[in-house]
Amino acid sequence: MTDTLAHNYHPLPVTLTSGEGAWVRDTDGRPYLDLLAGYSALNFGHRHPALSAAAHRQLDRLTLSSRAFDHDLLRPFADALSELARPAVAGDDAPMVLPMNTGAEAVETAIKTARKWGHRRGVPEDRGTIVVAAGNFHGRTTTIVSFSTDPEARDGFGPFTPGFRVVPFGDVEALRAAVDDTTVAVLLEPIQGEQGVVMPPEDYWPQVRALCDATGTLLIADEVQSGLGRTGTTFALELWGVRADLVSLGKALGGGVLPVSAVVGRPDVLGVLTAGTHGSTFGGNPLACAVGLAVIELLATGEPQRRAQVLGEHLHGRLRTLVQGGLLTASRGVGLWAGLDVDPAWGTGRRLCERLLDVGVLAKDTHGSTIRLAPPLVIEAEDLDLALDRLTQVLR
Repeated sequence: MTDTLAHNYHPLPVTLTSGEGAWVRDTDGRPYLDLLAGYSALNFGHRHPALSAAAHRQLDRLTLSSRAFDHDLLRPFADALSELARPAVAGDDAPMVLPMNTGAEAVETAIKTARKWGHRRGVPEDRGTIVVAAGNFHGRTTTIVSFSTDPEARDGFGPFTPGFRVVPFGDVEALRAAVDDTTVAVLLEPIQGEQGVVMPPEDYWPQVRALCDATGTLLIADEVQSGLGRTGTTFALELWGVRADLVSLGKALGGGVLPVSAVVGRPDVLGVLTAGTHGSTFGGNPLACAVGLAVIELLATGEPQRRAQVLGEHLHGRLRTLVQGGLLTASRGVGLWAGLDVDPAWGTGRRLCERLLDVGVLAKDTHGSTIRLAPPLVIEAEDLDLALDRLTQVLR
């Protein structure tokens, strides 16, 4: 039989049929603990009752209007997200919101906005540059893979979009050397998730913010994976007390129900976009806004962030014990987000994930002998310990 599905993924050999909270089941009814959470898209777990209810209610009302017309949830969604994002967006004015669909679209929107903003400030249209970090993952569009340093994501997709300069992540001096009078923005992930939950030096983000202020350069933070509670704070930027000019959001903003993304930023920056300069048929649709509003209401309580912080401290404490015991070569991360390295002599990250699958735990490798853990923020403490017990079991 011909395989009709394109092979752009290499999934683990399991077929899922249902889920609730941190648990899912396969076609045989076997349960698994989900420690990937859709790469942070499922921060609130599978079928969170508040999110499912919001989607069901809206399905009976209106699902799409396109932006040719307003609908009754668009501005409430923008107002709520603007208020939630105040700690992460620079300036005294209420942040402006531009809703889109996927995380990659949000990053593309931020790139377009930064270029237009820079050109209006005098940078010639054929010379504007954006500085990015090696090891980045911002999506898989043609423009974004143009500045990827991952050969698997980049090779074979040229010709590549010009206008990007790549510097090492965490190296402020390299960043400083790359910024000049053509630079319109610096685009970074607060923590590099796809690279293996790589943390920057503690003073990195404050220095990046100071450099952007001194040079009149926009700071764009890609919080698609790191944002909305994952790190124990609403935004990862809050860990360093830094605010960006533009913030890209996605994944968890859709609650694991449907794709929802947005760029939130300074009004004078997002304000360079006018009617006809950017858009999306489904961006900010009524169903997306209904679910997004329910997500924001959950985050406004602070409870998901507190759970991520408390359970995260426990998670990282147990992972340190595995490192000290020689079962892992390294672990790193913050909140309910961790990158784990195994000794290559033990095997690959893929092999570890296959062994975890055999004992009922779902995780995913990233590069070489590295995997990342990103359990739903709703995971119960005893279930987290069960997963870590099984991790210890397979490593031995």
